[in-house]
Amino acid sequence: GGADMRYVESAARSIAEKLDHYAIIVNKSTVPVGSGDVVTRIVRKNLARPDVPFSVVSNPEFLREGSALLDFQSPDRVVLGSSDQEAARKVATLYLPLRTRIQITDLYTAEMIKYASNAFLATKISFINEIAQICERLGADVKEVAVGMGYDKRIGRAFLDAGLGYGGSCFPKDVRALAHMAGEAGLHPQLLNAVMDINYDQRRLIVTKLTSILGSLRGCTIGILGLAFKPNTDDMREAPSVDIIRWVTSQGATVQVYDPVATQTGREALEREGIRMETVNFCDSAYEVAQDADALVMVTEWNEFKSLNMLQIRGAMRRPVLIDGRNIYEATEMNQLGFIYRGMGRGTGPAPSVLPPGDSTSIPQLAQG
Repeated sequence: GGADMRYVESAARSIAEKLDHYAIIVNKSTVPVGSGDVVTRIVRKNLARPDVPFSVVSNPEFLREGSALLDFQSPDRVVLGSSDQEAARKVATLYLPLRTRIQITDLYTAEMIKYASNAFLATKISFINEIAQICERLGADVKEVAVGMGYDKRIGRAFLDAGLGYGGSCFPKDVRALAHMAGEAGLHPQLLNAVMDINYDQRRLIVTKLTSILGSLRGCTIGILGLAFKPNTDDMREAPSVDIIRWVTSQGATVQVYDPVATQTGREALEREGIRMETVNFCDSAYEVAQDADALVMVTEWNEFKSLNMLQIRGAMRRPVLIDGRNIYEATEMNQLGFIYRGMGRGTGPAPSVLPPGDSTSIPQLAQG
């Protein structure tokens, strides 16, 4: 649960040994609250010249993997924290050309803003995933629920896509670290623990859906579409695919997998997890994955998976079971093609329809089906 500070501490010592004039040390890493003070102590202790002044500024980054350059050029805000407000203001001048909001605060608060931001976004994901499970039992469609919620400006549409939960290098690590910090402070972070539990359970749901249709998975061939934790990256850190593959192979299934870019990193991740690689067949296309498969699981919502010839996919499969872990297909269409389709929180209500903005004079016709 605790963050690994070795590299930050090593960097602080290296800076101290080379420092021969006043400098502002800017930390952009996501570090536990109070780390700015730790850096200050390390630098002060290791200064080659004890009389050299310096300041420490926390400037957490809010870059998303896959769109880091755009996020840097057009940030929603810049956060700067320091016990030396003049140093923080000097750093702020570097960001003036970006014409964005700049918040200057203290070190502890700046460090906390990053954790709180990521934990809140992870909470939105786990919230909509819990709503998805309720929708599934009650017959509602979580995609339409999310649309209706998102029209409320207080809620917003972002991070309300039900699916397999969050992964990657930030959300899992940061939620765990924040919960750990809360525990170290004598608190019981009930919400954060629930966020992590729901995220884990969402991945387990795939196996539950598979066994509810296929029964035993022993001897089955399960197709996995997507390995990376999200599209447009080959990052396998905390990827749902790893857990899903481990669970289904442990129940006697073999898997056929395809990812447009994460084949090598996926192979390495599965090997690190101790998964028996003889149970995993890496394919060159989604159509190869479907060949003689007893079920197909949509894990990563790559664009190319949204435009597949699903009739061809259906024809290649031994049994037409489609588990849509990212809700990129419509149940009615998949059922018409002959699939046994299961989404995440998809109900049985009428096809969705939305009035154009500002149009209150006509009511859209619901599609029959």
